[in-house]
Amino acid sequence: MTVTTAQSGAPGADGMSLSERAYAVIRDRLVMLDIRPGEPINDVKLAAELQMGRTPVREALKRLELDHLVQSFPRRGTFATTIDVTELGSISEIRQQLEPFAAARAARTASTAAREELRELADELRALPEAGDTLPDLLRTDIAVHQAIYRAAGNPHLEDVLVRYDNLATRIWCLVLDRLPDLGAHVAEHIALLEAVAAGDEDLAATLSRDHVDHFESEIRRVL
Repeated sequence: MTVTTAQSGAPGADGMSLSERAYAVIRDRLVMLDIRPGEPINDVKLAAELQMGRTPVREALKRLELDHLVQSFPRRGTFATTIDVTELGSISEIRQQLEPFAAARAARTASTAAREELRELADELRALPEAGDTLPDLLRTDIAVHQAIYRAAGNPHLEDVLVRYDNLATRIWCLVLDRLPDLGAHVAEHIALLEAVAAGDEDLAATLSRDHVDHFESEIRRVL
C-alpha cells in the first residue's frame, strides 16, 4: 500500500484511523515539549516521519488547534502554542472543579472492568520506585492515570474537557521539570485515589483528586 493514497479516515490494524494516529503522536510531542513552544510545525516533515500522507496530519493539526496546542496564522504557518505560566491559575480553577467531580462520578458509576483497570494501575504505581522510570515516563504515567479515571467516569464530554486541560497543565509541568525533585512522589499520590475510585468511595475520591490538583499548582508556583 502507498501511504500517500491511504484514506485518512480508514482504520489501521490498531483500530485507529491515520488522522487519529497522527493526532495521538503529535499531541504527545506537543504536550511533552518534544515540539518546543513557539516552534514552527512542518506538516510535510511530520507526514514523512509518521509515514503517512499530508491529509491526516493536517486533519490532526486542526484538532490540535481546538485543543489550544497549536496555532495557525495566515501566510505564516502553524506553530506550537507558547506556554503562558500566568494561565496556571485559570487552568487549575477549572481542574479543581471538574477533576473531583469526575473522580466521584467514576467511583459511583464505573464498570467492573474499569475498576479492575484502576486497581491494576495502582499496582503499577507501587512498582515505580524500583522501575527506574525516566521523568518523561513518569509524566506519561501521570497522564495515563488521569485519563483512566476520566474514562471510568463514563461521560465523553467531561472526558474531552478534562483531557484538554490536563494536557495544558502537563505542558506547564514539563517547562519546570528540571526544578521538581520528586515527581515520582507526586505520581504515587494517585495510588490512594485509584483505590478510592475502584472501591466506590465518592467522597474520598473527590477529596484526593482535589488535593492532587492543589498540590500540582503549589509545586509549580514554588519553583516559578
